[in-house]
Amino acid sequence: MPNKELVVLGIRGVPAQHGGFETFAEYLCPFLINNGWKVTVYCQEDGAGPIYYSEWMGVNRIHIPVKNDGPWGTIIFDLRSVIHSLRFKGVFLTLGYNTAIFNILHRIFGKTNVINMDGIEWKRQKWSAIGKAWFWLNERFGCWFGNHLVADHPKIKEHLATRVSRDKITMIAYGGKEITSANEYVLADYGLKKDNYAILIARAEPENSILEAVQAFSKEKRGAKLVVLGNYSPEDNPYHEKVIAAASDEVMFVGAIYDVDIVGALRFFARFYVHGHQVGGTNPSLVEALGVGNAILAHDNPFNRWVAKEGSVYFSDIDSASLEMGKLFSDSLYVKRLKDKSSENFNDNFRWSDILSQYESLLEKFLSCKQ
Repeated sequence: MPNKELVVLGIRGVPAQHGGFETFAEYLCPFLINNGWKVTVYCQEDGAGPIYYSEWMGVNRIHIPVKNDGPWGTIIFDLRSVIHSLRFKGVFLTLGYNTAIFNILHRIFGKTNVINMDGIEWKRQKWSAIGKAWFWLNERFGCWFGNHLVADHPKIKEHLATRVSRDKITMIAYGGKEITSANEYVLADYGLKKDNYAILIARAEPENSILEAVQAFSKEKRGAKLVVLGNYSPEDNPYHEKVIAAASDEVMFVGAIYDVDIVGALRFFARFYVHGHQVGGTNPSLVEALGVGNAILAHDNPFNRWVAKEGSVYFSDIDSASLEMGKLFSDSLYVKRLKDKSSENFNDNFRWSDILSQYESLLEKFLSCKQ
């Protein structure tokens, strides 16, 4: 077998600071290094200056400074990363298809590129018509230019199979960390009591059903809290303003929390977790809820049902969400059954050790491809 070399593109870097793909890379890269791989990851940095290099947990990091902010900065970073990566051998792993148009360079130069196609980004409500067109086109480019595709959910695989042959697609779910204990003292900082609050963790966007969840919770006096994590700017964002206006005095907006131990503790001691995502594949936040053993109240769609299975009850509108919230707060046996199902589901399907082994097996298949 050729030298086991991997180049990772499409993320902001490791260790994780921004999203699910970075967290995945933070687990995958050390795992592969421990198994004899040489791993290189491209990292986006703010500002101007030359490309520089560093090492993290055995990972070769290539830092590319970009002075532009937002999506334009990401596009520039991705282009520079792809061009720079052409000097490497081995197999390439691109996480996301948002700038897959640039991956034509990997094809032209004979590189073997596996692309994780993420969710159906162009269907998300938050994007403008131009943004949706960009993502729609790049989804097609990813299907064409990638040597092989990874789907993180059976429904995503079905969708991609309308673009390319099923033989070109492998389904590997997202993984999660199991949490079996946490520091209860964390709750005191937020004035919370164990088992007397629900928790919702999501970007504050309409497609995540946050307004509906807040309205459902606020329909009645619960004698409990709904803890909402995330950044809310009602003065700048009309949707954020609607969410906050709909909230009763039992809803707590605690901001974005990046300390994984604090977030883990808040999850662990919650009565149940609310997951309103309407689109996407295997959502990392939902998998993390399974890893904690949460009872779950999720938006009723095929994506969530495949992931959460019998560890969740499902809602389709404000009234059904409110009704289920009442049951979850009042019936401890009901909650216990859901918790047990979540833990069983996590152990069977979403452990990092299993997910990472599946990735390594897939990547090894392409090491012998033309470089």
